[in-house]
This record gives sequence, C-alpha cells and structure tokens, in this order.
Amino acid sequence: MRVIAGEFRSRRIKSVPGLEVRPTPDRLREALFSVLALRIAGTVFLDCYAGSGSVGIEALSRGATRAIFIEKNGRALEALRENLKSLGIEGRATVSRTLRKENVADIAFIDPPYHLEGEYRSALETLSAAGCGFVVAQHATRFTLETSYGRLKKMRVLRQGDNCLSFFEASAGE
Repeated sequence: MRVIAGEFRSRRIKSVPGLEVRPTPDRLREALFSVLALRIAGTVFLDCYAGSGSVGIEALSRGATRAIFIEKNGRALEALRENLKSLGIEGRATVSRTLRKENVADIAFIDPPYHLEGEYRSALETLSAAGCGFVVAQHATRFTLETSYGRLKKMRVLRQGDNCLSFFEASAGE
C-alpha cells in the first residue's frame, strides 16, 4: 500500500495481512480526498477504525496538521505505529484504542468492520456530541446510513464498487 499524494507521495506503508482489517482501496481514498481537497489543510483529522492508518496518513500527507488514530486490533496498532515512525510523523499523531467525546477533530473518517453495523450509529453519535463538524463514513453499498445522527446531517453519498462514502456535516445553530 502506498500514500497517494502530498508530502509522502508514493511512500510505502505496511498493512495487516489477512482478513482482520480491510484497507480502504486506493481509488476510494483518491475519491475521498478529491472531495476533501479544499477542507483538509490545517485540520485535525480523526481516522477511526484506522487499521494501518492509510487514511489518516494520507490526510497528514495532504496538509492536515494533526491526526488522531483510533484502532482496537493489536496487529493493526503495531503496523500503524511502525508506519508513523517510518514516515517520521509520530509527533503529529495521537494513537488510541477508544473513540471518546474528548477526541476533538475538524474532520473524521469512520470505517468500522462492515458486519458491525451498530458501530456506525455509536461512532456518529459520539462524533456529533464531540462537536466534529464533518464526518465521512465508509460502508458497504448494501447498507444505508440514517439521514442524521445528532447534529450531523447526511449531505452526499459517493458509491464506488461495493463501497460507499457517506458525507455528514454539522447543522448550523445546533
């Protein structure tokens, strides 16, 4: 797996072998960051269910100031930490096992295992309560997310193959 663009363009990052972690495909990451292009600079980016960290690392590569990585899987955490170290960006990253309201970010990306559909509601409600203004959820095309979670309202859905990206933005004045 490689970083697609920005400061770390073409740099290789480790991924976790096997089916425990499902990396976000390159084409889907390209589509995601095409949408985020004008928003990413200077932000705090949260990569929830981060796996080896490819999405958060891509955000840092494209101008995010800091990234928060949330991952429970031990093997994925090890790969994530190795990736941050190999790129020399440990100081720009926070790694945690749990998503909390204290994980304040400007933009969040969530990508739970597709079979854990209840994780979407939990994560989106937590991010809404934390005051996150913009959230992108990657999910299977067969699964439809609600139109809102707390103050987060669905603005757009981008479909690509078996994957979807649902974009949520905080409602003004709520």
